[in-house]
Amino acid sequence: MTCVFCEGKFTVVLENNLAVGFYDKYPVQKGHLLIIPKRHIKSYFDVSQDELSDIHKLILEGKKIIDTKFSPDGYNVGVNIGEFGGQTVPHLHFHLIPRYKGDIDDPRGGIRKMIPNLVQYP
Repeated sequence: MTCVFCEGKFTVVLENNLAVGFYDKYPVQKGHLLIIPKRHIKSYFDVSQDELSDIHKLILEGKKIIDTKFSPDGYNVGVNIGEFGGQTVPHLHFHLIPRYKGDIDDPRGGIRKMIPNLVQYP
């Protein structure tokens, strides 16, 4: 089985030795980035410390880009693990999701609430 992330059919926004970042094809909010390890790894629990460090560096760099381009009011950072955790691509990926004042009526509870999708997820 091929991996859509390993195929590299995305435009790289951020990159370092062990990780890469790009805009989500199905963004939850404008500016939604995905940060992935270059090595095919299915789960957060299988990532090396070096890979995790490079991913973290790109999350911080991605925030700077999003702050400049989109001026969000907050963020969610998340990882879905396994089918029943909501993971649809079996390659570890971190979501860096900018949040905007008014994107939902009451943001308390963060990711526990449904965030309206800008693009319908298949």
